[in-house]
Amino acid sequence: MHPAIVFRVLGLLSMIFSLTHLPPLLVAFYYDDGGQGDFFTSLLLTFILGLSLYLPFNREKRDLMTRDCFIIVTMFWLVLALLGTVPLLLSPLEHLSFTDAFFESMSGLTTTGATILTGLDELPPSLLWYRQQLQWLGGLGIIAIAVAILPMLGIGGMQLYRAESPGPVKDSKVLPRVTQTAKALLFIYVGLTTVCALVYKLFGMSWFDALTHSFTTISIGGFSTHDASFAYFDSELLNYSAVFFMFLAGINFSLHFGITRTRRLADYWQDSELRAYTYILLAGCIVTFIVLVDSNTYGWREAFNKSLFEVVSIATTTGFGLDDFSSWPHFLPFFLFYMAIIGACAGSTGGGMKVIRVLLIFKQGLRELERLVHPHAVLPVKLGVNKVPDRVLEAVWGFFSVYILVYMILLMLLLAAGLDITTAFTAVGAMLNNLGPGLGDVAANYASLPDTAKWLLTFGMLLGRLEIFTLLVLFSPMFWRK
Repeated sequence: MHPAIVFRVLGLLSMIFSLTHLPPLLVAFYYDDGGQGDFFTSLLLTFILGLSLYLPFNREKRDLMTRDCFIIVTMFWLVLALLGTVPLLLSPLEHLSFTDAFFESMSGLTTTGATILTGLDELPPSLLWYRQQLQWLGGLGIIAIAVAILPMLGIGGMQLYRAESPGPVKDSKVLPRVTQTAKALLFIYVGLTTVCALVYKLFGMSWFDALTHSFTTISIGGFSTHDASFAYFDSELLNYSAVFFMFLAGINFSLHFGITRTRRLADYWQDSELRAYTYILLAGCIVTFIVLVDSNTYGWREAFNKSLFEVVSIATTTGFGLDDFSSWPHFLPFFLFYMAIIGACAGSTGGGMKVIRVLLIFKQGLRELERLVHPHAVLPVKLGVNKVPDRVLEAVWGFFSVYILVYMILLMLLLAAGLDITTAFTAVGAMLNNLGPGLGDVAANYASLPDTAKWLLTFGMLLGRLEIFTLLVLFSPMFWRK
């Protein structure tokens, strides 16, 4: 490990992050909402901290080692979440403790969308913009910027990109050069955000709401500028627009990039993960619609609108709300929650276990059943026409095993902290899958939880954002051995 390189990179990234305080600062000036001093102070403190980390080691030119990457990626999110609390603590929010501010900041940056804030409609526009922007940066923007800039300083960046997205991420269509890769991904991310904002504006949102909600739609974050979330706008056109863009954001971004190069939309359907993703969402929508109509909860038109929106929002782990799905009849609340565990596609801004992993587990299970009948047969697991290496299958099963183990441990700890079983079970799942809303006492927000539970759940958010292994490897003794 090279501590000098680690501090240099963290300092650089902190200085970059300080510049992201400029947009909310401009919003504060535009609306004259009193937040100018808060964001200027936060910008200054963040930049000074980054500079103090960077300057002592600015001549270090060595390449990043694998261990350095894991430490940098983990520290990156911890440091940024810590720095992200400054505007919240300086804001006019009353009785906001450091625990609550750190929880909110980490939730934003990890695109979890769990919140401890209420009365959003009364908050200053600059603070609302800041919350939404945190999720946009956490979705893809900051890591793409980091991958693009680090090579210019003599530090390889692809290791960071891979360290943050372990597992079967299909990147064969992504450009081989790191800087070009980052620029391509960032271009698609910004492009989708821009188109989403224009569509939201066209269908009735104000420019402020259109921009801020496009941030949290494409990042699959779920923060809103209103307590009622998307229900505030009372527009079917906006609901269907959000469904479309949430669906797009849940697709592997390298697949989006491949389509921009080939310009063959039919190539989307050639992707096994995208087909499975689509079928899962369709099945969820059909089941939810039938139950809502059969139980006379809504008429068929309202049931279609709300089932489509909530299924896509929860299954992609966005977390926007059109209705209180926790109060829906029969098994629907847990049904939607389990869909969030599957999550979106690998290489997207979504959370969950990822569709590709669930698909491989399913195919591996079918292979084992077939082996019982034909024990000597050679039965490869395939995605499309490509054989999946056994090493990948082992990694997927390893991830699944650790995921279940971590889930159980966090659940037991939350129960020990005094939470009831429904609240604890869904809160852990909402954090590990970066979903946001849960059931029970966390259906609306997390403000009522004790501080111990909030810190445990904050750790769960980080585990989910780094897909568990990246963080847990730091607790392994072998990681620190020379």
